[in-house]
Amino acid sequence: MARISGVIGLGGVMKGMVRFTDTFCREAPALLERIGADAVLVDQLEPGGALVAEHLGLPFASLAVALPINREPGVPPPFVGWPYDPTPRGSRRNAAGWRVSDFLMRAVAESIARNAYRLGLPGRRRLDDCLSSRLQISQLVPALDFPRKSLPDTFHYTGPFRREGPAAFAPPNPDGRPLVYCSLGTLQGSRSALFRKVAEACVGLDLALLLTTGGVDPAPWGPLPGNPSVHLWLPQRAVLPHCDLVICHGGLNTVLDSVAQGLPMVVMPLAFEQSGIAARFERAGVASLLSARSSSRRIAAALDAMRRSPGARGAAAAIRSDMAAAGGVRRAADLIEAELA
Repeated sequence: MARISGVIGLGGVMKGMVRFTDTFCREAPALLERIGADAVLVDQLEPGGALVAEHLGLPFASLAVALPINREPGVPPPFVGWPYDPTPRGSRRNAAGWRVSDFLMRAVAESIARNAYRLGLPGRRRLDDCLSSRLQISQLVPALDFPRKSLPDTFHYTGPFRREGPAAFAPPNPDGRPLVYCSLGTLQGSRSALFRKVAEACVGLDLALLLTTGGVDPAPWGPLPGNPSVHLWLPQRAVLPHCDLVICHGGLNTVLDSVAQGLPMVVMPLAFEQSGIAARFERAGVASLLSARSSSRRIAAALDAMRRSPGARGAAAAIRSDMAAAGGVRRAADLIEAELA
């Protein structure tokens, strides 16, 4: 999983998705009946949950834990970093992107069709064929998605699904310099060369750096420039209130937590839907998008620009307010209880 990169790299996860869907569709019906399930919450990216729920006659909600997969002509696939383009040219580009996506995911489509037939359901082939008609919830807010025109009335943006009250954390920054938080998530923490470039960039700007490797032992790397504070794991939501800036890979948890604190970001996508996330957050004005191959000098320029940008901080503060108003996990739970009761 950590070695996957780019759109073509999506093919590397297809076999795992198919195995999981096939297993779930085979084993879950009896398990859900055994526990007496009354409703099912389904990740949009796992079609087996929707197929089994419909087979059992159970109400279910589709949760967009990552980017929503709901298709419409004006929105590109979530796995590409294309900017929003509502023109006819953009729509043609998006349609071509979806055709490529469907080609890469043909094994998943075959699994959906096979399991739908085995469970006695009407024909289905795509992930979006398996979305709930009763309730769909995204942990984005509208300002962090591309403009939508075709979402069903049952689709709701609630903001992040988070527990209240993050743990306390005192970051080691005794000299009072502006603090940069750097994370590459839980799968990409072995990219020591990228961490080293980030550290070099922070040294050049006289910024303190707080870095987490996602569990990867950093000892073989040797000392990083500027001797940043390096941790295997950090309580991210407790760390961010102490920070001035974030540099990350564009994983949805990290960018949502950062904007929830009103922090601008530099985003360097590495894999999966991270390019699509970065494109949306850049359009929202809260992130600067860089290639992971960028030099330390270019990283430093992007960090400095975002640090000095009042527009980025203003946009992040406005979206932070949007998140608070959206209701978060409490509103998501209320919707689930109201619609699926």
